[in-house]
Amino acid sequence: MTLKRPRGAGVPEPDDGFAELWDAYYDDVLSYAARRVDPETARDVAAETFLIAWRRRARIPADRPFAWLLHVARNVLANETRGRRRRLRLWGRLKDHDGTREPVADVSHRLVEDERIGAALRSLSARDREALQLIGWEELSVREAAIVAGCSEAAFSVRLHRARHRLSAALAELDTSDRPVLVPLAKRSA
Repeated sequence: MTLKRPRGAGVPEPDDGFAELWDAYYDDVLSYAARRVDPETARDVAAETFLIAWRRRARIPADRPFAWLLHVARNVLANETRGRRRRLRLWGRLKDHDGTREPVADVSHRLVEDERIGAALRSLSARDREALQLIGWEELSVREAAIVAGCSEAAFSVRLHRARHRLSAALAELDTSDRPVLVPLAKRSA
């Protein structure tokens, strides 16, 4: 026997606008993930993000769905990173038992094309990079980025200001380290 739910007030539609949400933001969520992990994992992260969105579609804020989706994607990425670390530790223990330990390939990608900026960004903490990427690459407002980061607008503004300052300092340090160092010659005593 199949039960049919009556359509009426308070009964959500089966789709609840999810198809429009998918069409509007899937590529952006995939790009967000692809800048942080390898392409295959990025597709998994985007799929998991939208699975969570489907399950929680009644709770997606109508005025800022993209920021909400990126917050979910950020959490999915964090779970993926923790899982990968656990798998690598387990793999290492298993390899140690049979004596054929092999190095694990690093699948991380460069953060940006320009090596100078990439080196400076890599010298920053993950938190600083995230703040800069949300504003610079994802083109979110401070309000939206604060939602993704899980903090208040004021806290995110401070975080962003400090991250920009640290990036400037890292770039300045790279610039000075690329120049030849002039060593003064000591006078010889006769």
